[in-house]
Amino acid sequence: MNIIGLWTFVRRELGRFSRVAVQTLITPWISALLYIFVFGRIVGSRIDNIGGVEYIDFVLPGILMMNIIMGAFMQTAFSLYFQRFARHIEEVLVAPLAYWEMIIGHIVGGVLRAIVVGMGIYVIAVLFSAASFAHVGLFIFYALSVAVLFSLIGLLIGLWAQSFEQLTILNTFIIMPLSFLGGMFNSVSMLPALLQKVVLFNPFFYFIDGIRYAMIGVHEASVSTGILVIMGSLLVLGGLLWHLFRVGYHIRV
Repeated sequence: MNIIGLWTFVRRELGRFSRVAVQTLITPWISALLYIFVFGRIVGSRIDNIGGVEYIDFVLPGILMMNIIMGAFMQTAFSLYFQRFARHIEEVLVAPLAYWEMIIGHIVGGVLRAIVVGMGIYVIAVLFSAASFAHVGLFIFYALSVAVLFSLIGLLIGLWAQSFEQLTILNTFIIMPLSFLGGMFNSVSMLPALLQKVVLFNPFFYFIDGIRYAMIGVHEASVSTGILVIMGSLLVLGGLLWHLFRVGYHIRV
């Protein structure tokens, strides 16, 4: 294992998002503040408790998870795409790094960005007295595993995209819609009977429900099912990504 090379790679990824902190960190913090204030405090004061907890406590895990997902995904997707776009991906390919080390370097950058974003949002939530932990171990698992998962997805999109527009397709048509339909702002029991069944096929529902259970002890789905969804997705996407790097998909001419 090339520890020096991997650490250099990770440092580069850290510098990539820290140099534009207004865009990568402050912007999601401001968005989360507005979500918590408007939906949690203003709207929540007019809504009855959900699952025995105040509305602001119910929506916070969903807001936190959405920003973890976005932070990890955008870090790796834009990082890899810009390397291809600027044609300095060749410098990485000729470096003494294995394919899995390149992948890990990107993933660590995505996870660190997601963690910093998540920590900032948690501090904001503390100001609204909406931050708590019911199961610390599960919280760490969901935060880290989902960050790794969407770092992998970001790398896949970074490999596939041929334009800046294509980089945003997944966020526009998949991440945001499925997050909102995955119970971020509402209990699944509030939905019509048919939609309650459809939601069970939405993986984002398990991400949000899992971290909600870890934070406030309320869940609407099987925790073990959510863990299986995450672990299975990690294995499949990790293997696929390693194969694409190995064959040089869109990174070798």
